[in-house]
Amino acid sequence: MMLFNWKTSMTEQELETNCTDYPYPDLLIRTSGELRVSNFLLWQLAYTEFFFVQTLWPEFGKDEFVDALTSFQQRQRRCGGRKS
Repeated sequence: MMLFNWKTSMTEQELETNCTDYPYPDLLIRTSGELRVSNFLLWQLAYTEFFFVQTLWPEFGKDEFVDALTSFQQRQRRCGGRKS
């Protein structure tokens, strides 16, 4: 177990998101109807909720953002845990 923690810390130190207070996003909004993340932040997205929308990025606005937040609020997040 100690070795795993050491490797995890070492990996996290090398990520480009280690310079922020919030390196692990709670929600990822994917525009344009694509259902893939293309290796984008794979390590950091382990417990992230995904929201997919058909709208292209330039047209993504307040209404779509509110839809994404509403969807996120309605989810039961377990962050890897099981329901009791």
